[in-house]
Parts: sequence; structure tokens; C-alpha cells
Amino acid sequence: MGHGFGELFKMRGIIQYRLSPFEQKAFANVVSHGIPNTVRRMSSSFLYVVPPFVIGYLVYDQIEKAHYQLMRKNPADFENDK
Repeated sequence: MGHGFGELFKMRGIIQYRLSPFEQKAFANVVSHGIPNTVRRMSSSFLYVVPPFVIGYLVYDQIEKAHYQLMRKNPADFENDK
């Protein structure tokens, strides 16, 4: 009964191939495939992401300007002060 966890029974007729994680190339084809794939995926979602952020920024900017304008004192209210 000295088997490890993965060897508790025998599978017949199924062949498994494994590659050691120490023999894999972790950064294989990152420059040739990874960067162009990232650019392609970002450009395909550009029109779904950027316009809402631009509209949100414009609305925020206009509201901040209006709030600043409303918080200012009216100089006509203080004309007769001495």
C-alpha cells in the first residue's frame, strides 16, 4: 500500500503524456505572438471601453465647473457694504 495519491489505481487503455514544468519555456513566443495578440484584443474592445470613459469625464468636468460657479459669492450682494 505504498502508492502515492495519483497512483491508487491503474487505468488501462488511456495514455497520458506530461511535460515537466522545468522543461517548459515560460516565455516562449511572448514577443512574436503575445504582444500582437494583446494589441489586437485591445483594439477590438477600444470602441466599447473608451467612449463611456470620455463621456463620463466630460460630464464630471462640467458638473465640477457648475459646482464651482455656484459656490462663488455674488459681488452684487456686497456693493453697499462699508
